[in-house]
Amino acid sequence: SGEQTEPCQGVIARYSQYADYHDALDQALGQLTSQVQSLAGEDARSLWYVDTGPVLERDLGQRAGLGFIGKHTNLISRRLGNWFFVSEILTTAELEPDESERNHCGKCTSCIDACPTGAISAPFQLDARRCISYLTIELKGSIPEEFRPAIGNRIYGCDDCLAACPWNRFAGEGRLMAPHRRDDFCQADLIELLTLDDDGFQAKFRGTPMQRTKRRGILRNVCVALGNVGDASVIPPLERAAADPEPLIAEHAQWAIGQVKKRSGAI
Repeated sequence: SGEQTEPCQGVIARYSQYADYHDALDQALGQLTSQVQSLAGEDARSLWYVDTGPVLERDLGQRAGLGFIGKHTNLISRRLGNWFFVSEILTTAELEPDESERNHCGKCTSCIDACPTGAISAPFQLDARRCISYLTIELKGSIPEEFRPAIGNRIYGCDDCLAACPWNRFAGEGRLMAPHRRDDFCQADLIELLTLDDDGFQAKFRGTPMQRTKRRGILRNVCVALGNVGDASVIPPLERAAADPEPLIAEHAQWAIGQVKKRSGAI
């Protein structure tokens, strides 16, 4: 995995260690839009999106001068690194445009070298089908077996290419999201997660980005992680998961049992 953790602890993407960013940003954008309206006059019309509208946020962010697109295909700010969210206000108000920023990656390939699955197939080219963030968040079905070992103990997303970027040396924790940090999400107990029923899942993840991946997706990922890092002690809970009525969970639990047994010499 990309982080040091205790045995049977899972890693989740850094942004998911906070309450859902949509809510915090939506409130802030509403306040900012009101200020724009007051300056522009009643005739101006405005609306905003937080990763929710048909808008190419990354490309517009680059054109608006927020930063440049890195070789990992994410937006990078020379002031903030690449640890930030992008949202937008669309308005008819006439505003002075900022200049777009040129690329500052140079010869650096840190993000490409850091990717566990080789998803960054070339500079500025991402094969999403190989990306661990896609595989553990967006993919609804079975994770291809060829990628499961590389997932390690990640159960929601992957930060490796972002963490490798040297522009992060200037970054600090943002003021907006700091109050919403969930310290209990920094590391996740894989065995505990594997026991969650639907009600338990909702109680733990309500109001967080992980809620939208649903129980079937998170427990699928937990099974893969246990298959990669677990010892023989995880076989009983995995056997219970293999009897789960959700086929996606059961299939990945069976795979994990096989991996643990191979590693422990049981088969």
